[in-house]
Amino acid sequence: MDPQEVIDITREALVVAALVAAPVLVTGLVVGLVMGLIQALTQIQEQTVAFVPKLIAMALVLGLTLPWLVTRLVEFSRELFLNIPNTL
Repeated sequence: MDPQEVIDITREALVVAALVAAPVLVTGLVVGLVMGLIQALTQIQEQTVAFVPKLIAMALVLGLTLPWLVTRLVEFSRELFLNIPNTL
């Protein structure tokens, strides 16, 4: 196996991992930012006020995007397994 092929496979795996994690992470970022702004405006500095809405929003987004995430991971895995004979 050529070192360039290993680099390409690793790069593709990292891109797929970033795409799979992005919806949940972006949701957590946006909800955390909004909750931080609300906490700063109302001067409520309770940790659970920011944590619970973030957790709920991230779970909701994960539930909504799960079919797409699984499809993306299965496509990557299938492509990887089908290319095993070509890389050896």
